[in-house]
Amino acid sequence: MSLAVRARILLVEDDDRLGRQVADNLAAAGFDVTWRTRGDAVEDDDLGAASLVVLDLMLPGAHGLDVLKRIRERAHPVPVLVLSARQDTRDKVRAFELGADDYLAKPFWPEELLARVRARLRRPALADAGRAIDFGPLRVDPDTRRVTVEGTPVDLTRAEFAILAALARRPGAAVSRAALVQSALDPERDGDERTLDVHVSRLRKKLGAAGRLVGTVWGVGYRLAEPAP
Repeated sequence: MSLAVRARILLVEDDDRLGRQVADNLAAAGFDVTWRTRGDAVEDDDLGAASLVVLDLMLPGAHGLDVLKRIRERAHPVPVLVLSARQDTRDKVRAFELGADDYLAKPFWPEELLARVRARLRRPALADAGRAIDFGPLRVDPDTRRVTVEGTPVDLTRAEFAILAALARRPGAAVSRAALVQSALDPERDGDERTLDVHVSRLRKKLGAAGRLVGTVWGVGYRLAEPAP
């Protein structure tokens, strides 16, 4: 069975014409679509059943960023693709800081949205806590705190491992510097966001050729992803 047949998409869009077009296009591509028109209509059951959320920002009931924040605060692992008619870079940065996996500005071609959905679903899902995470030549084991590149162990400091593990739990998604400092570093011992950049630089060097997988998302933070050709 193909990925598209199995995947369930939760669409949250209040524009009736656009929502119908997106829902029809996704359904025609083989996805199972649930459509909500209000931010406050998104239920935990919707999120638990979804393989991916397509989320508009300007919603009645609850703003899209508030919905995104609630999704991440409740630790839902579902990836989120944000749609927005606003071109303000601050909105995009804020969406990534809150845990968005992708961002698509309106207007967009239906084919582009479909390509983004398929690309996101091809990436590994948010890893379960404690389970070893494989990404290309890289393997991260949270239980044993062991990292290998093509089977060869890599010796990392506590801070370096915590940063890599945080990125590996959301492969392909941008993780903000602030979130990494909060989750991976000890502010009293490891410093602030500027110190984070030093830790990342050292991490990349220790990973060797696999260090290229730790990419910079300008204005936001870092992500674990295959580099562009």
